[in-house]
Amino acid sequence: MSFVTAASCGIEHHEWLKAIDFYDQELDILEKRLAEIINKNTGTDAMAGAGHFQNQFIVQRNNIDELRHAIREHDHKTADDAFAHGGHIHSELVSEHAGVKENFSSFEKVIKDIRSEFNDYLAKWM
Repeated sequence: MSFVTAASCGIEHHEWLKAIDFYDQELDILEKRLAEIINKNTGTDAMAGAGHFQNQFIVQRNNIDELRHAIREHDHKTADDAFAHGGHIHSELVSEHAGVKENFSSFEKVIKDIRSEFNDYLAKWM
């Protein structure tokens, strides 16, 4: 069996959860800005864009909940395994950690893309 230190996993879990909290708060801000646009622009084009972003924000809130849960669950697994094995975790959990990391990175890319797209939308309708 291969073992790896759990310290770096725990640090990443903490960083990811902080980033997710930031993105969650950012979605609050984006939703408020979207509400301003909806109140000021009732045209078909503006409303079509608004509907797109409302849907994206709902999807991303769901993704945040699922990712937060996956990170916390993995954090508990690695902590339990590290406790049982003198600060090291099994290679299976290291592989699982890599998968969670990939999911977080993908989520982060999507959020950044939505932010950029939304900023373009804001520039057009504000």
